[in-house]
Amino acid sequence: MISDYIIKEMEAIVGPSFVFRAPEGLEEYGADATKLSSMPDAVALPSSAQQISRLMVLANKEGFPVVPRGAGSGMSGGAVPVEGGLVISLERMNRILEIDPDNMVAKVEPGVITAHLQEEVERLGLFYPPDPASIKISTIGGNVAECAGGLRAVKYGVTRDYVLGLQAVLPTGEIVKTGVQTMKGVAGYDLTRLLVGSEGTLAIITRIILKLLPKPESKMTMLAMFSQVEDAVRAVCRMIRARVIPAVLELIDSRCIQCLRAEIDLSIPTQTGALLLIEVDGEHSSVKRDAARVEGMLRNCRALEIRTAKDKEEAEALWEARRNLSPSLYKLRPHKISQDIVVPRSRMPDLIRFLGELERRYGLPIPAFGHAGDGNIHVNVMLDKERRGETQKAEEIIELVFKRVIQLGGTITGEHGIGITKREYLGMEIAPDAVRLMARIKRAFDPNGILNPGKLLPQRI
Repeated sequence: MISDYIIKEMEAIVGPSFVFRAPEGLEEYGADATKLSSMPDAVALPSSAQQISRLMVLANKEGFPVVPRGAGSGMSGGAVPVEGGLVISLERMNRILEIDPDNMVAKVEPGVITAHLQEEVERLGLFYPPDPASIKISTIGGNVAECAGGLRAVKYGVTRDYVLGLQAVLPTGEIVKTGVQTMKGVAGYDLTRLLVGSEGTLAIITRIILKLLPKPESKMTMLAMFSQVEDAVRAVCRMIRARVIPAVLELIDSRCIQCLRAEIDLSIPTQTGALLLIEVDGEHSSVKRDAARVEGMLRNCRALEIRTAKDKEEAEALWEARRNLSPSLYKLRPHKISQDIVVPRSRMPDLIRFLGELERRYGLPIPAFGHAGDGNIHVNVMLDKERRGETQKAEEIIELVFKRVIQLGGTITGEHGIGITKREYLGMEIAPDAVRLMARIKRAFDPNGILNPGKLLPQRI
């Protein structure tokens, strides 16, 4: 518990209006998109790195845990305060500090909404590619902490590829700067890369320097329908081999199509077993050329039908349906366990067949969709926790999926992170010596173990 005395100390740091501990005010800060929850003892809303530094010094002195929080859109429980303590919400630190068109960089605070940054840089003819499905609510700080990917990762990469430098507060209170604001820089250990994707366990990020790109001149959105998932995956592999790299290349299976029909005003033939949603971007001439090549490959892989969005509004409707696909799956069951595994592209058919076998064996729907261009598939085990035995079945399915993914040469998480939901599975993928090295790094940053405890590393190391 955090005492009245400590609350007063916090209020002196951030102001009485920005510290609260009444239960009705704490509830929304105890959960994330996993729908797992644990109540914090208090929440503080600082407005600067200096305030966060003072809060961390206080936490070390008094020995209470601290959990940093962005928008709570994470899918691995990384922002859930599993040991109580103080949640530091970064929602007030939400300014775009600078957009530099000459050097194509942006400086932002962690609470900036991803979509807002994209809109602002595009007004200047620039482009920030990372676009997680939660783009309209997720924050840049959260994206950095989790190394978020998104739909455009196949062509443009993930968040770490755009982070040049950081300002961060260490668990012991020091404010450090890492990285550069230039396109090159190799001085010292790459602490920036270490902090990106560290899930709020090594530092609290307070400022981010991001690389920008020129905005593509043109783009074209296509929807291809297949009777078999295998044909859709074959088309994906053929495109990549032909060096035609779409900006977005999304796979949607038959279970997802059931839910998607109610989301978009679009007739989908009943025999459709898989969809590919494709976006080609670049210069006007290259977009037309690449789209024609893509269409030819889709037809050669037995696409039932290929449609091209007529205008920006129609294209945006398709992408909005894709972004809403995950919540739409609750039509199948009231609860969901979602995992973001990655396999080599050529092994996607093996994975999809394996999911079908598990679905038949356990009697639970297992819809799959995701970023086919880089093999990052979101596997969703749908269940009703009120039905006897379904939770146990779902847990068995997840473990079997992870084992199969490792056998196929993949990884148990591509963009959601480990958090608490995959913590005890980390040893499946990472050898004990490497896990122990991670624990030593954690202790070097956080000797008292107060920053986001209970996350990422297994309890038994």
